[in-house]
Amino acid sequence: MTGPDPFPVEILHRPGAVLRMRPKTRGGFVTLQTQRVYAEAHGTGLVMDVLGPAGPSNGAAIIDVVSSGWQCDRVVYNEHLGFGLCDALCARGFTVFAVLPGSSDLFTGVEMVRHVHAGIRHVRGHAKQFEIDPARLGLVGVSAGGHLATLTALTPHAGRPESRDAWRRPGTTVNAVAAFFPPSDLVNYGGVRLDRYHIEGLNVPGLLFRGGLTGRTQPEILARLEELSPSRVAAQFCERHPGAVPPPLKLFHGTADRVVPLDQSERLRDAWRAAGGRAELQIREAVDHAWTDNDAELEQTAAWFAATLGA
Repeated sequence: MTGPDPFPVEILHRPGAVLRMRPKTRGGFVTLQTQRVYAEAHGTGLVMDVLGPAGPSNGAAIIDVVSSGWQCDRVVYNEHLGFGLCDALCARGFTVFAVLPGSSDLFTGVEMVRHVHAGIRHVRGHAKQFEIDPARLGLVGVSAGGHLATLTALTPHAGRPESRDAWRRPGTTVNAVAAFFPPSDLVNYGGVRLDRYHIEGLNVPGLLFRGGLTGRTQPEILARLEELSPSRVAAQFCERHPGAVPPPLKLFHGTADRVVPLDQSERLRDAWRAAGGRAELQIREAVDHAWTDNDAELEQTAAWFAATLGA
């Protein structure tokens, strides 16, 4: 199986030479819907792909936040399919909603988290259509997608059941979250602040503010970095959500990661536990960012979600 058509519509604002490779899958899923609009932002449709299991469904669902370097488009999505996470989850019977939250060239990190919340509301609001249980909903992400997923899990929105607007009625609390090598502390990122950390293709100014850092004071920049740091947000979870605890968390990280330092997951695990949540970090020795022989970790992720969500 070669997967769905990787370019169902014209991709604009891309360099002329891109690797037009169809995503390779193990046949664990079927594409139920491509580019389903789940929200609108500034006149731009935000989309998700809906993937269902090739075999029987377990009735639970996973929202997969697709982002690489806080960029996402159909090319990034196809690379994400190649990572294998969607295959592993669907093979376990999950329905997967691959949410594209936008890119830092257009949206800030705060806005992208808001988009993920909108995706959760949309999935819950259409649970009957997709024959899923809205009370068994997980959240997952890889790298920047893991950053946005964990930050979303730590900032749940209460539902408004009595609202006249159907989209306002569902809440955004999730029941479990998993992340592969997520950035978690943008204030201390490998010993420096992320706005002073240089990685080719990373648009940190756009991630922090519309219009970048021009005219922004150092206290403003620091406050935004803290707001976008899951480990720091976790430290304030009990204060902001009295009586609540974060959902169970599963993390994966390699010791030789040159893009996201290992201590980013260690900090997040510790802060999550301090907030009263269950958190475990599985470390893979001597592997860099996004290792390719990841079958064992993907199977463990799917099994962990199945156990945690009662699927």
